[in-house]
Amino acid sequence: MDTPQAPRPVPLVIACALTIERLALRGARGAAGPVTVLRSGMGPRAAERAMARALDAAAMRDAAVIASGFCAGLVPGMHPGDLIVAEETRGPAGTTVCTDTEVLAKALAEALPGRTVHTGPLIGSDHVVRGPERADLRATGAIAVDMESAVTLKAAQQTGSRPVAAVRVVVDAPEHELVRIGTVRGGISAFRVLRAVLPAFFEWHRSLPLPRR
Repeated sequence: MDTPQAPRPVPLVIACALTIERLALRGARGAAGPVTVLRSGMGPRAAERAMARALDAAAMRDAAVIASGFCAGLVPGMHPGDLIVAEETRGPAGTTVCTDTEVLAKALAEALPGRTVHTGPLIGSDHVVRGPERADLRATGAIAVDMESAVTLKAAQQTGSRPVAAVRVVVDAPEHELVRIGTVRGGISAFRVLRAVLPAFFEWHRSLPLPRR
């Protein structure tokens, strides 16, 4: 009698837009299965194309997806380096509900003690949000905005049912608006936080049920 094979671990794709984000997110120590850090390029169109290509491979059929990187905080009192765990992402193509956000938020709080973790809706934009536009987006109920997460998760779910999440690090906020990432203190702080999130990502990944065969 053949011995039943153990289910293979679900692959994990961590999608980000920028080279600096990919640099912060590299490293798979502690991962429960294959991990790919995908740099899509900046903006919703690039993110959508990159995710569709990545998940087209047979090995990625069951992959879980986390959209990560930097974002703009919308809530007064947020600071660079705060963490955003999306309960849902919102974009022109609709809303995507995220998977096991409580597990992810708890893991992030444990991995980064002292850092504030905010949970709530993450909204998409096709441009960098500045000034008064923040208040308009905040009025929709969103707590943060970026250009890639909503389309990344929507594209991931369009290829098949899979666990999805979005975790972003605030790089600027209403009282801490930045000009360029990495040239001021807030950008450096956000980079250091992003570099420390992988253990929480892997904890979330390990908590996912194995796919049925």
